[in-house]
Amino acid sequence: MGTSLPNKESNLFKVIVKSYETKQYKKGLKAADAILKKFPDHGETLAMKGLTLNCMDRKSEAYELVKRGLKNDLKSHVCWHVYGLLYRSDREYREAIKCYRNALKIDPDNIEILKGPAQMRDLTGFVETRQQLLTLKPNHRTNWIGFAVANHLNSNCSKSIEILEAYEGTLEDDYPPDNERYEHGEMLLYKISLLEECGLLDRALEEMHKKEAKIVDKLAFKEQMASISVKLGHLEEGEKMYRSLLVMNSDNYKYFVGLQKCVGLYSENGNIHQMKLLSLEALYKSLRSQYTWSSAAKRIPLDFLPGEKFREAADNYVRPLLTKNMFSYFTTWPSFFFFVCFHSGVPSLFSDLSPCMTTLARSGNFSILTATNILEQLFLHLESSLRSTGSFPGRTEKEPPSTLMWTLFYLAQHYDSRGQHDIALAKIDEAIEHTPTVIDLYSTKGRILERAGDFVAAAAFADEARTMDLADRYLNSECVRHMLQADQVALAEKTAVLFTKDGEQHNNLLTICNACGMFCYLWNACSCRLSFEKHYLDMTEDQFDFHSYCLRGKWLSRAYVSMLKFQDKLHSHAYFQKAAAGAIRCYMKLHDSPLKSATEEEENEMSKLDPSQKGNLDRSRKGRSSCQKEAEEKNGDVSSTMSKSGKRQNARPVDLDPHGEKLLQVSWGSTFGATKYLKLLQSNSSESLETHILSFELNMRKQKTLLAFPVFWSLLIYIIFQAVKQMLKLDENNPDCHRCLIKFFHKISNFSTPVTDSEKLVWNVLDAERQNIKNSLAEANEYFIEQNRDSLAHRAAAAEMLYVLEPGKKAEAIEIIEDSTNDLAQSNGALGSVRKWKLDDCIAVHKLLETVFIDLDAASRWKCCEDAEKVRSQQPKCLCVLIKESTDPSLALPINTTLALHLPKACNSDAKVSDCPSILKLSPDSPDAKIFREAGGDASTTTNTNTNTSTPSSSSAATNNSSGSKMIPANIAARLLSFVGSVCSSVHVKLLV
Repeated sequence: MGTSLPNKESNLFKVIVKSYETKQYKKGLKAADAILKKFPDHGETLAMKGLTLNCMDRKSEAYELVKRGLKNDLKSHVCWHVYGLLYRSDREYREAIKCYRNALKIDPDNIEILKGPAQMRDLTGFVETRQQLLTLKPNHRTNWIGFAVANHLNSNCSKSIEILEAYEGTLEDDYPPDNERYEHGEMLLYKISLLEECGLLDRALEEMHKKEAKIVDKLAFKEQMASISVKLGHLEEGEKMYRSLLVMNSDNYKYFVGLQKCVGLYSENGNIHQMKLLSLEALYKSLRSQYTWSSAAKRIPLDFLPGEKFREAADNYVRPLLTKNMFSYFTTWPSFFFFVCFHSGVPSLFSDLSPCMTTLARSGNFSILTATNILEQLFLHLESSLRSTGSFPGRTEKEPPSTLMWTLFYLAQHYDSRGQHDIALAKIDEAIEHTPTVIDLYSTKGRILERAGDFVAAAAFADEARTMDLADRYLNSECVRHMLQADQVALAEKTAVLFTKDGEQHNNLLTICNACGMFCYLWNACSCRLSFEKHYLDMTEDQFDFHSYCLRGKWLSRAYVSMLKFQDKLHSHAYFQKAAAGAIRCYMKLHDSPLKSATEEEENEMSKLDPSQKGNLDRSRKGRSSCQKEAEEKNGDVSSTMSKSGKRQNARPVDLDPHGEKLLQVSWGSTFGATKYLKLLQSNSSESLETHILSFELNMRKQKTLLAFPVFWSLLIYIIFQAVKQMLKLDENNPDCHRCLIKFFHKISNFSTPVTDSEKLVWNVLDAERQNIKNSLAEANEYFIEQNRDSLAHRAAAAEMLYVLEPGKKAEAIEIIEDSTNDLAQSNGALGSVRKWKLDDCIAVHKLLETVFIDLDAASRWKCCEDAEKVRSQQPKCLCVLIKESTDPSLALPINTTLALHLPKACNSDAKVSDCPSILKLSPDSPDAKIFREAGGDASTTTNTNTNTSTPSSSSAATNNSSGSKMIPANIAARLLSFVGSVCSSVHVKLLV
């Protein structure tokens, strides 16, 4: 026990405790100083003073005082408890638990200490402490339910049920009183859910019938009753319950699924027999007539109706969503009110209809392509009717003008999803011209341009959308993301801080990180990843606040258990996977290209300067040093602002490393730093292919470090092999999987003969698996090419592996890539065609040629044609305008018209010069149209003489035509496209169709 104090000082100590609880920290500090004047070594007073200083943000002093107090009084439960509270405030929960346990050894019946470990997710300790609390306070309902929840979380449902039944045995028949009815009803529903979880369905149903009058939450009661009835096979009772639930909420999809199960018309995989399909169609027809305001009753049939019935149902579903004159489609005020409240905008229509493609394909009614084409034809038919008559097909009532705009908006998103960006841009431009005040149109155009590869233009339109509503944080974040993608980092930072608090422009890094993805500079990227880690850590900590809320008596047991289950899966969220993968790649990038220390960089810089320049550099360094000291002093001044209670107010420390440059100097180059992220991915996202690819890449870097430790090195090789096996299991035909497989076995084939037993064991396993690969690695690579000859990404992977296996065949490997053909993809679209190559694949190939093969000539050829196709698809007016204006001597544009005319043929593009008059809307008899007619004839003469147009590499060959003209060389094309791209970007808004 703690050292006792005289009465006066003992009363002062009580003042310290009360001041801490009421947050009057200055008063508590004054009382502590009064005691320490007479008893300077009193442990408990030192500890409480430290705890008070911790609340005033003076942590270093706080830890020093608490440690001194504990040293002076090791047998005081107060000192250990305070030490635990200190650790808990810094989220050091493991250390806090140790301190709490030491305090409980001294005072095992202290309720305040017992409440501490309950919040640390130590389930065994949670059960023990809740049992001890129940023993000490058996007349508190909270302790009974807390003990039951502890056993439930510890996977002992039967024990939880026994505890709750024992608690019910202590209650009187007329319990509960009116002011506790809801809490008691929650306890009963929790007990029923435990019975259901244990498989005691009959008992659960019996309990529900018996306790129905005492349960206040009737909605939850009916949902649980319906669920248990279906599981027991009481389908008639379940159907009755689900129909009553539909009356309460006819747009809850779960109720419709439950009703389908009750009437025997539900299939997990979506495959429904033809006879049942007719019954299901009749069911939803009756539901639509019964719940005329229900959107779900109209939407769900789109997931199973075949052919023409699907088209008809989709037509009926989308028409109300495309018009603002909705009164004619809703027969009652409630239906209209629901639409306004829960369908707040047509922009969600495309997202609403997209999933039904996959669902229909899974049901076997028709393919995704067929369903997509049906919707495409439907919307084009609606567009045509709205243009010609101003009304929907088969109707005489005129629709509001905005209906055509929303139809064009949907079609733009539709063609964008199909990769037909030129048509998508045409539709969205027409929508903007129709109604230039709708923000969603500009945001969508930015996304279309982003997918098409024009990041600068995408950023411009995202900024246009942002300026139309400066109070919208989402638009601000989207704009920042586009700017970072376009490498406009400074502008992105200025835009991002518009939504940060004053004085926190550089400290609120997460605002930028939410938008930046991998587009930040490397040091910013590292800081962003750590900010995301803190973000998820904060979400994890929030559970403790909810835990305390529940323990205060507001027992929402079902919601509490559900929240804990959500926390267990928190790191499996797609956003965390993306952030963790980015952090691992940052680590690997720094491992491959370690940064020089500041001293080394300064020495290199100084060695290149003459004496006078060295003097100027020294003076600039002194200036930077004084600025840094000033920032540190400012940091101290800001943090010294005190409130009346003694706590610092709104402390905003200045970030001395806003760009993360110092962060990179602290062992970021070590691959072991990425292991914690990889472990989280492996435990929470083991079904993701990217997880195993990252495991392979990271551990391949580690194995070089562990060569000096044979046992660990052999184990690591086995871990890498397991990653390869998991990749092949998930998708053996993936290009990255092929890369990893070839790299791995090529690497181990160069290792020396195994010596130790562990090495021999691993090698025996690898040899057995090596037999599954067809013949040699080179033959396996050739087989991979043959199986995926039409895929650019697969050909690039095979070419890279050929270069790895046989470096002497570099030219042959590059030829594999350049022999790729950008054929038309299978499509029955009503407008335009879609090619197989994706922009991301083209960029990856260009990077591969530039960094792995180190062939700048091949890389420039590929980038030239990549840019040519991008200019053609996104800015169809651009080349036409430049060719036309190049004939005007007053403008003096440095464009070689002859070379520009041959650019489409050189890059295997389907652009036609003869289309320019219609694109520019020129009169057929005008002099300008004559320029393109003559130019088109010359171009066709030249292009007809050239038959080798399948690859970008063919553009390097100069071919003579009948008039002596030459095909455009690749290096000239690259320079031309660089100029064309810059000119078109500068007048982008004016030139787009």
